[in-house]
Amino acid sequence: MSHSHEHHQLDLSDVAFSYGPKLALSEVNFSIHCGQRLALLGPNGAGKSTLIRLLAGLLKNETGSINWRENPISKARREIAYLPQVDQHQRHFPLRVRDVVAMGRYPHLGHFRRFGKIDQEKTEEAIATMNLGEIAHRQIDQLSGGQQQRTYIARALAQEAHVLLLDEPFNGLDIESRCHLSDSLIDLTKSGHLIIASHHQLESVTEIFTHALVLDQKQVAFGPAAEVMVSDAVKTTLHSCHPHQHERVL
Repeated sequence: MSHSHEHHQLDLSDVAFSYGPKLALSEVNFSIHCGQRLALLGPNGAGKSTLIRLLAGLLKNETGSINWRENPISKARREIAYLPQVDQHQRHFPLRVRDVVAMGRYPHLGHFRRFGKIDQEKTEEAIATMNLGEIAHRQIDQLSGGQQQRTYIARALAQEAHVLLLDEPFNGLDIESRCHLSDSLIDLTKSGHLIIASHHQLESVTEIFTHALVLDQKQVAFGPAAEVMVSDAVKTTLHSCHPHQHERVL
């Protein structure tokens, strides 16, 4: 992806969402652009998954606006990829890695839904980029969490998405897979993508992400990760969900 995408920007202005009478999220205002990696932080029920679903187009915001490149995000579905949590894929759905990656081409297929030469090329290119060549024939339910994660990233690359939305991508991965995933996310932003991920391992935020957004049903803080992580409001919000870090030994 060329550097011309660097200024592709995502702008949220006064975004709110409720599930029936229950307010899930309000007062969300921030802008972020391609080449950056944003961590979504906050206690359980703070609205992280709701925000990811709004960005993915799975939910519709009730107030405010979500714009991508100065247009409503609903007009840019192809450019945004939502990656499922690795442990939630259908165990009874024996798709091969190559088939999952190829699904990224569906939004691009023409009227007759025929898979053409360009679709084949983009699929193989994505498989190669994520080093999945040797396991491309294997079924996704036989893979490790890290390999599944790479498969979903490859699907997003085949889709030619600019924005990648990840829901707790580091959950349940071993240390080696976490390092690989972290490296992959950094490489993706170097090639011009925007990464947005919910995250709960506070100690790794500044190593992995450039920016952080802290939610507690409303926006608590947003900015460069290093600045956000030292703010008092943020410490109060985040440590209320990690009390074990403060427990006194009686």
